[in-house]
Order: sequence, then structure tokens, then C-alpha cells
Amino acid sequence: MTNKIFEPVRIGRLDLPHRLAMAPMTRSRASADGGLVSELTAEYYEQRAGAALIVTEGTQPCVRGQGYIQTPGIHTAAQVAAWRKVTDRVHAAGGRIFLQLLHAGRVGHPYLYPDGGLPEAPSALASGESLFTNDRGLLPHPVPRELTADDIGEIVRDFAAGARGAIEAGFDGVELHGANGYLIHQFLADGANRRTDAYGGPVENRIRFAVETVRAVSEAIGADRTALRISPGNGANGVTESDAAEVYAALVAALAPYPLAYLHLLEGTPELRGVTEQVRRGWAGPLMLNSMHHGGGDPVEDAERLLAAGTADIVALGARWLANPDLMARVRAGGPYNEADEATYYGGDHRGYTDYPALAPPVPTAG
Repeated sequence: MTNKIFEPVRIGRLDLPHRLAMAPMTRSRASADGGLVSELTAEYYEQRAGAALIVTEGTQPCVRGQGYIQTPGIHTAAQVAAWRKVTDRVHAAGGRIFLQLLHAGRVGHPYLYPDGGLPEAPSALASGESLFTNDRGLLPHPVPRELTADDIGEIVRDFAAGARGAIEAGFDGVELHGANGYLIHQFLADGANRRTDAYGGPVENRIRFAVETVRAVSEAIGADRTALRISPGNGANGVTESDAAEVYAALVAALAPYPLAYLHLLEGTPELRGVTEQVRRGWAGPLMLNSMHHGGGDPVEDAERLLAAGTADIVALGARWLANPDLMARVRAGGPYNEADEATYYGGDHRGYTDYPALAPPVPTAG
């Protein structure tokens, strides 16, 4: 049941050998001082170079973009140099890798910032969530500072600079994180965006920041090395959307002038399939789908069904790639699959990171 999975597909400048991508997953193993990825991170991604495309963990393009402890950055020369070790190893292993650029917006905390300042957001509305810390437990997200128009322009430039840094670090492209309740999503969502200027109110205003960011990054590195992740109707990090179908129809239409490498849609529940199909109809380029539900079935079998139905061109899997660095060999063999250890998802050392076993080679038979 895996014929479609193994069909090649082109995205932007890349020819992908099959259609199972590795979804972006926060692992919180960057250095606490400096946001640097390590040799262990390079090994982790190198092990998974068999993915059609690796999309890295969310990486902040500026200091205030950080939303969690020990997440990596791409805004200093040292961070660029550290990421270069990752891309070199992935490419040497035959892989392809995009950096995910994530500005967390109100999903941040003074604890994370050297100046102890507030996180920033479209409106002064707290997320209702908390930051996990190793030394102070859970710290509720504060009410963020509302961004000025000048601030917004600066953040757009930060995204473009982060994209240029990613290309300097050897990445094949970047994915802008416009999903899961982070900054771009906060602008899109009427529950998080109460502005009355050109970036708030009507749908055409709320999509403006996303479109301006896509345009700036496309101009910086090429639209064919730029992608955007969205999650219509997803309530992560306290975001609410009363008009998701209308917002994402308008957003997809506004992105038409930018021939992006792909659009990446995260589908949180089965009830959102209608919006997924609407986006699919409206988007002319490649669509990557990360479905967070599998009806109790196997994610690989679900991926094959989605591809065969034409719902997506590429399917991104998370836990399957995390726990099975040799996933494609296992798909060809029909399994078995390692199960991911949720206790080791965030922080820590090599355990639950680079120590998942590969399939044992077949034992030759005598004669």
C-alpha cells in the first residue's frame, strides 16, 4: 500500500526522491547560552537524511522571537556556523533540509530575554499558557507588548535576515512558521489580533503580516527556497479563529504571486479536513500535509491514503521520523516501527534523540 509514497516530486529547486518529509519538532537541545546547535544535533539530523525533506525545529530569527528554553537561533554568526555543521552532514548523507523560522510572539517570557523585557504580539492579549523552565517551574506568559507599525517592519526584516543566514549556513531553503499560535498565526487569528490599524480588523488586514513576511523572504532568498506553514482552526497556544475558512482562502489567494517551494498545512482534527481541501483547491503549488490524527491507524498507511487521494503532494510525519531514523527502510519492509519516547522529547542528552535503533539487517540463509 505504499506506491504513491515512493513517487518522486519536485519542490522549488529540489527533486525529492519520495513523499515522506520529516515534520519540524522542537527538541530543546540547543545551548542555553547562545542558542547554538551541537554536534549531537548534527548527528540527529544526519541520521534522518533519508527523509524526502527535513524541516528543522523552530529557530528564532531574533532574540525576541524565542518562545522556549534551549531553542536555536539563526541571528548571530556563531549560530550560522553551528548550523553549517548540520547541513554539511545532512547533505553528505544525501539529504535535503529546510530551516524553520519561528517567531513565537506572545508565546514567550521575560525569562528568555537578556534584557528581561516583555514578549511582543499583535495585541496586548496573553496566551493563557506558560513557559516551562528547569529552575523555576512553569511561568505564566505575561500580557505582551503590542507591536507598533515600525516594530512590525523590523520583524519582517528579521525574518528576511534569518532566511539569508539560513542560506549562508547551507540550508536548501526556509519554512516560515505561521501555525500553532505563534506570531504569524497571532496576526491571522481574530481571537489574538484586536488591532484597528492596517494589520487588524478585516481579513485582508489580518493576512497582511504573513504576506509581507513571505514577500520579504522570497525577495531575500527566492520564492522557490521559501515555504510557509499554516494550521487553520488550530487552537494551540490559546489562539482562536472564528473565520478560518475565510482567512485561509484569502491568504492562499494573496500568496499566488509567490511561487513558493511548498505550502505546509498542519491539520489538527478530522473536522478540519474541509478547510484542508479548500486550501488544496486554492493553492496551485506543492502542498505538504501534516495530519495530527490517523483515526487510530498507522501514520504511514494514512500518508499513502492522503497521497493517493490527491489531498497532499507530500506528507510530513513527526514521531515516526523521530523514533525511526531509517523510516524509509522500515516502510519498504512493512515495519516494524519503534515507538517514540515522549519523556525524552524535550531537552536532555542523546537518549531519545540519537539512540533509536535501526532495523537489524536480514540474516543470510544458508545454501
